[in-house]
Amino acid sequence: MTSLRQMAPELSEKAKNELNEVPARIPEDLAALKAWLAKQPHLNPRTDDQFLVNFLRGCKYSLEKTKEKLDNYYTVKSAIPEFFDNRDPANAKIQENAMLGVNLPLPHTMGPDGPRIVLVRMGAYDPSKYSIVDIMKVCYMITDLLLLNDDTSIIAGHMVLVDLRGLSLSALSQFSPTFIKKMTSVIEAFPIRTKGIHFVNPSTGFDTLFKMFHGFLSKKIQERIAVHDTFEALHKVIPKSFLPEEYGGSGGKMATIIADCRDNLLNNRQIFLEDVKYRNDERKRPGKPKTASTLFGVEGSFRSLEFD
Repeated sequence: MTSLRQMAPELSEKAKNELNEVPARIPEDLAALKAWLAKQPHLNPRTDDQFLVNFLRGCKYSLEKTKEKLDNYYTVKSAIPEFFDNRDPANAKIQENAMLGVNLPLPHTMGPDGPRIVLVRMGAYDPSKYSIVDIMKVCYMITDLLLLNDDTSIIAGHMVLVDLRGLSLSALSQFSPTFIKKMTSVIEAFPIRTKGIHFVNPSTGFDTLFKMFHGFLSKKIQERIAVHDTFEALHKVIPKSFLPEEYGGSGGKMATIIADCRDNLLNNRQIFLEDVKYRNDERKRPGKPKTASTLFGVEGSFRSLEFD
């Protein structure tokens, strides 16, 4: 008997049609996955049914891909402690960074079985006051909650909207090649379908950063990236009715969306307090350990980006 939350009928149908989900076979799939996990000496993952089925769905029920994705998810979390350690939502610094509203899952999806729109506002913080590392920590806390709690994100995926208004050269200079590789590695590690990444209002120096990000992403995600010079062009892909009022839509006010997102982190505090125990022990991995230096290189060997 599995312990899974009930989904909207539209998402259940989508899981069957697009993700190869066969409800009657889920207990067997979960049992096979748990049996494999029990034999991995280096892995200490969550093993509750809902968590594991989210990975199965994200890998279209390929057991081998699910094994690889789970291992990669915890490998990345273990190798980048600056993103994934010390994540207590009650911490004043984390709350302050959350209220900047850099990464915001919007409340309205694109239809009952449509993707979750995630608004990323890279110009929403002052790089002279805030570290991009701390900003990304909060972003990945939000993504972790979507992985755990949002069936839309897992089954229908994400439509990512990156608003580049206000993005300064000083902010861009915080991105080293190693840092970009870490960010893109995290993107690839989550079992969430990226249906599209839409950049709007590209700023000075963005071409350089875009080319670097583009090179680290998988070919599938590369093909789903678009850059829009205006919101009018963007609205042909993401109707403005799904967007916040500040973006010409009817999807709520930004201040409310930001506060709700912060409150969601606080309401799920226990998840983050427990999460730190779910990590890899690379000393026990069969074969060669995977560490930050083997995965991302040595940070000191790269310079930060320079823009004309």
